[in-house]
Amino acid sequence: MKVFACRNSKTFGENVAKYLGTTLGEVTLDVFSDGEMQPMYNNSIRGATVFIIQSTCPPADNLMELLLMIDAAKRASAYKVIAVLPYFGWARQDRKDRPRVSIGAKLVANLLHAAGADRVMTCDLHADQIQGFFDFPVDHIYASTVFIPFIKRMNLDNLAIASPDMGGAKRANIYAKYLHCPVIICHKTRAKANVVDTITAIGDVEGKNIIIVDDMADTAGTLCKAANVLKDLGAKSVRACITHPILSGPAYERIAESQLEELIVSNTLGLSDDPAKDKSKITVVPLEETFAKIMKNVYNYQPISPEMTF
Repeated sequence: MKVFACRNSKTFGENVAKYLGTTLGEVTLDVFSDGEMQPMYNNSIRGATVFIIQSTCPPADNLMELLLMIDAAKRASAYKVIAVLPYFGWARQDRKDRPRVSIGAKLVANLLHAAGADRVMTCDLHADQIQGFFDFPVDHIYASTVFIPFIKRMNLDNLAIASPDMGGAKRANIYAKYLHCPVIICHKTRAKANVVDTITAIGDVEGKNIIIVDDMADTAGTLCKAANVLKDLGAKSVRACITHPILSGPAYERIAESQLEELIVSNTLGLSDDPAKDKSKITVVPLEETFAKIMKNVYNYQPISPEMTF
């Protein structure tokens, strides 16, 4: 078993390797003047089961680096190559909802297959059906395995779980089931991509400590608008639990200025290094131990369901 990480997920990979009782394998990445990359494994991986960790958040360089690492591993006679994508980018492009648009999630699945991946491991896909885009096994990890115990330890009274849109109703119901609390659904309309027009709430909001659950926050427009609407409708407090903190554009400013009391995120993506970005409301819940346990079970041909409590 050999564990490697691309540049975008180096810290995540180091922590996963630590939980596995090993260290990251060494890779030399040559970068040409025009940005072209060429990875090289510094030691033999012949006959090894190779895990390559990389979140494919844009820019596309992160995906390209992962594809090149997979290709290099196959050409170095690795026995199996398992792509570990804590965050699977392009997942929002999972269907042809308008004429003449791409299905980016399917394209990325094809690219991983063409590069030589034998298996993919990822967390909280934007839509469960994306697993069907792959022609090889997919291990779908749920961040609820760490979020639900974290929420329970908060001991909030009069708790309610909210979905920021209709598409997240299933996820909200799963959280509510294990936390034994009601569900609130927000219905939104969009003016265009990343721009929310209106949001209305369905459910009893008055006096509730509400936690909004979702798979990702990009510009945080939906999240912050939903939080403000719920607070205006009489919620006692509003928090959010988000798996993938993309947080692009004005996201940090919106979160700081919103009525959100706290934003709980996993570390599938790192937060901004910019000291000017206000992160005072953000709490990070690590996922490396969960990934390490499942990687170990996959390597030993053991079931992963015991690790997926929720």
